[in-house]
Amino acid sequence: MSRYEELEAFVRTIESGSFTAAAKQLRVAKSAISRRISELEARLGTQLIIRTTRKLSLTESGQALFQRATMLLSDWEEAEGAASQSAKDLSGRIRIAAPLSFGISYLGAAIIDFTKNHPDVSFDIDFSDRKVDLVAEGMDLAVRIGDLPDSGLIARKVAPIRTVVTASPDYLKDKPAVKTPEDLQALSELRYSGRAKTVWTYKGPHGQSGTIELPSALTASNGDFLRDAAVAGLGVTIQPIFILCDAIDEGTLVELLPDYRWSDINAYAVYPPTRHLSVRVRAFVDFLVARYSGIPPWELEAKA
Repeated sequence: MSRYEELEAFVRTIESGSFTAAAKQLRVAKSAISRRISELEARLGTQLIIRTTRKLSLTESGQALFQRATMLLSDWEEAEGAASQSAKDLSGRIRIAAPLSFGISYLGAAIIDFTKNHPDVSFDIDFSDRKVDLVAEGMDLAVRIGDLPDSGLIARKVAPIRTVVTASPDYLKDKPAVKTPEDLQALSELRYSGRAKTVWTYKGPHGQSGTIELPSALTASNGDFLRDAAVAGLGVTIQPIFILCDAIDEGTLVELLPDYRWSDINAYAVYPPTRHLSVRVRAFVDFLVARYSGIPPWELEAKA
């Protein structure tokens, strides 16, 4: 058994929180992970992990080794990368999690273009609106949209995203004209269930601000469905512009109160502080920031 495999098994087990999760990341049997860590402890002559039925915890020796081993594994990967390819000849796998709507509409095209430029880089992508545990699932990074909780993750801003209010012309034709945010409260909202707040904050063109809450006609966990429901005339939807821009461009949805700003958000690339960014992951994040600099494509489409 190599010392590298022992350290890798140890670090991935602590990062993910279990032998099972580490085995899944490294694509080996759970018994192999346990054996590698036992052999590491035997070789060092000290216990590193305290095993209970509910959780794993580190001994003092284990904590000291974990901090150093994490850096060593990162340095090893960087050294291999520097020896095997130039900066523009990236290789290896990037595991990434991204929200479904943004992932399909925009991130997917970016990944395809990046892969064309770097054919030796492969991607393992989880397009899902669930909140992925990056450490437990062995992800290199995630693209997340919205306000980031204080999760301990490292975040880099990729692009700003406007929030807009829309409804279909058919839905609006027999409703009172919407001239102020308060007028929206007479309408029904098609609400995204992943948003914790039901109250919307706005800022007007002359600096005035306030909050409103619309009655909910339905809730759903996918923005594309809510857009389609709005196009069908079921109510008003308040969502990120990248979900609604095509429908606005086609005229099947109308943007209401365009001079008002509604809880604008950002897209971020996030990764765990314990996960050193490889050259390929850092290059991909840089690629995303450059791609969406200036006026993002979803804003251009909405104005087309």
